[in-house]
Amino acid sequence: MIILILALLLTLFSTQAGAQTKVGTTAAPFLGIAVGPRAIGSGGAFVAQADDATALYWNNAGIAQLTMSEIIVSHDEWIAGMSFDYVGAVFNIGSGAFGMSFTSLSMDEMEVTTVLDPEGNGERFDAGSVAVGLTYAYALTDRFYIGGTAKYIREYIWKESAHSFACDLGTLYVTEFFNGMRIGAVITNFGSSMEMEGDDLVFQHDIDENQDGNNDNTLGSWMTDSWTLPINFRVGMAVELMQTDMHRVTMMTDVTHPNDNEESMNLGGEYAYKNTFFLRAGYKSLFLGKSEEGITCGAGFLVSQFGSAQMGVDYAFQDFGRLEDTHTLSLRMRF
Repeated sequence: MIILILALLLTLFSTQAGAQTKVGTTAAPFLGIAVGPRAIGSGGAFVAQADDATALYWNNAGIAQLTMSEIIVSHDEWIAGMSFDYVGAVFNIGSGAFGMSFTSLSMDEMEVTTVLDPEGNGERFDAGSVAVGLTYAYALTDRFYIGGTAKYIREYIWKESAHSFACDLGTLYVTEFFNGMRIGAVITNFGSSMEMEGDDLVFQHDIDENQDGNNDNTLGSWMTDSWTLPINFRVGMAVELMQTDMHRVTMMTDVTHPNDNEESMNLGGEYAYKNTFFLRAGYKSLFLGKSEEGITCGAGFLVSQFGSAQMGVDYAFQDFGRLEDTHTLSLRMRF
């Protein structure tokens, strides 16, 4: 089994060796922004771990292994003054689980400037991206889980917007060896292309300026190009190197195969003390040329409140090289 997995990983890395990168050739790139400080602090290697509400993003099959319902709210001060927010809710329903997620990338309003009004014409605009998802996952056996997500995606700027529908499909398998090593695989954002539409693309046109008496205010519309979504195929493994009543050490690795970039690998680990206090570290985008991503780290705690209910706070730091470092904070509750 391990040999087959390693062969798959090597195949993924070799398929595009020497190929031209396709960065910037898809719509809705915000769908590739990592979610949740626990996963971010672990280097973004969370496909096979996927054991909290952020599994709705990383590997939807993972929510079927949760024994409690969970809600998480996460905020990220993103690059260039933008805000990245995520809300996920998972409800355990026996042998399966149902989940809902909301993802938003937004910016503050800016003044509209033109050639005639370089200092602003009094109008203001904003831009952003939103995704809303519904997920169901089911335990086929006590070791094999599957999940599916349907989601609506919208991007907008001023009076223009684009829409799409997409789906995610994930699997998770808990093996019988190496302390229950987990293997996960997921394909995300498989859906329709996006094309900008809006009032500012509509104009009035005189079909024939040399002919009198015709309608010189015929409505027309500028056509914009359509762009595919950032489809991503990820395979991951997670294993407990140590697991006692007091301590747990988990190592994780993911390989990603996106349609808008080259393949790369994420590595990370999490240390837990009494399953209450956590330390995390990792490295993102190994083997990816010209990447600004790199070292990640984080910490968190999870405490019991009101009987069996639990509440936790998590933080993650991510190095973006020449760009600004990012800081992610989340609050989660299990019940």
